[in-house]
Amino acid sequence: MPKIKNPYVNREGYNCFGCCPTNPTGLQMEFLLEGDEVVSNWHPSEAFQGWNNILHGGIQATLMDEIGSWFAIIEGKTSGVTSSLNIRYKKPVPTDKGAIKLIARHKETRRNLMTVDIQLFAPDGQLCSEAVATYFMLHPKIAKEQFLYPGVDAFLPDKS
Repeated sequence: MPKIKNPYVNREGYNCFGCCPTNPTGLQMEFLLEGDEVVSNWHPSEAFQGWNNILHGGIQATLMDEIGSWFAIIEGKTSGVTSSLNIRYKKPVPTDKGAIKLIARHKETRRNLMTVDIQLFAPDGQLCSEAVATYFMLHPKIAKEQFLYPGVDAFLPDKS
């Protein structure tokens, strides 16, 4: 699985809670392309628990929104903003058993709204939560000028 590049890493002021690798209190998520899906393997720590060794529901929501937005950026070839995020929590997510896996895939696009299905799996492979997120996709000119969107090629792995 090729790793998706983060073109914002060296941009002044960039400190996203979800994906900035140098934010010491952030999630520091990374993303991979797997066919037509975006995948993230993320290692929870006790700092993100809500109850003893259980991942906080708000952190789960953030993880799912973040991977969904990265999927939308790549699939939509422009930037977007979250319009809605609907989550179903099914099972507790342990913070002390290893990496969890998140998967985002396209559900539908209607005009400038992209809907993404997202799943979060425990280290043992059990589905723990799922979400449907909708992103308002910006006109490419606005994405570039106001959101500093560098174009989809800046995210894609080098073809070697």
